[in-house]
Amino acid sequence: MNFINKLNRKYGRYAISNLMFYIILLYAAGFLINMINPAFYQTYLMLDINKVLHGQIWRIVTFIIQPTSNTNILFLAIELYLYYMIGNALENAWGAFRFNLYYISGILFNILAVIIVYIFTGHSIFLGLTYINRSMFFAFAALYPNVQFLLFFVIPVKVKYLGYIYGVYVLYEVFTAVMVKQYYVGVAILVALGNFLIYFLSTRNYKKISPNEYKRKANYKRQVKSARGSNIVEFNGKKTITRHKCAVCGRTELDDENLEFRFCSKCDGNYEYCTDHLFTHEHVRKTPNDQS
Repeated sequence: MNFINKLNRKYGRYAISNLMFYIILLYAAGFLINMINPAFYQTYLMLDINKVLHGQIWRIVTFIIQPTSNTNILFLAIELYLYYMIGNALENAWGAFRFNLYYISGILFNILAVIIVYIFTGHSIFLGLTYINRSMFFAFAALYPNVQFLLFFVIPVKVKYLGYIYGVYVLYEVFTAVMVKQYYVGVAILVALGNFLIYFLSTRNYKKISPNEYKRKANYKRQVKSARGSNIVEFNGKKTITRHKCAVCGRTELDDENLEFRFCSKCDGNYEYCTDHLFTHEHVRKTPNDQS
């Protein structure tokens, strides 16, 4: 992340603000092209590595003008609005430069995925914007897990649950590719989502799963259990954990609701006393052997 911060300071002024607006315009252009000539995209614009190697270099860029699968104007508008909202939210959270970097790296990873499949099969697969949009959605779900979408325009669902479902589906795609021994396809899918995987892995707090952290939590639980155990008393025939207990007489708040308790600042340790013994008890001092 420090490396990205350095890039931001050096090249941030070149970032395209409101990038998603221009991407939406490309989506709309793809829709119009498909309406006029459905074969035009596949013939001249789609990412085909074989044709790129034969001089049609523009395909490395023009493949992002992918015709949307929606032919209904209403659903197209909803789809484009959803993409714009997600992209705009990511740009607001990260800043223009980081969002530019995320989206452009997604394009590069998708190109790499197509190249991987081409190396093994000699044919280009059609990825289009599928995994670029998925990586944006995953990033949005990771940043705003509690935002609610209306599923089927009726059922409110938090985006994190949609992200889990989407993630399971991607893993199923990878698993299916491995089962039919098309390992390169599984690798290509993961590579196509490389920008999200890098973002996700680089922003996790691994301290929470470190051995030292597990040891600290275990020690804390033992201390809490030990402290609670010392305050277990019999009350009305049942064992009850009390909040206060006098270290001299053993009385608790269950014995008298008007009884008050205080900790002694002169005792070595957390010793609590009722008001009757707060000033009359013998102070507890740790010996050198106890401290060792």
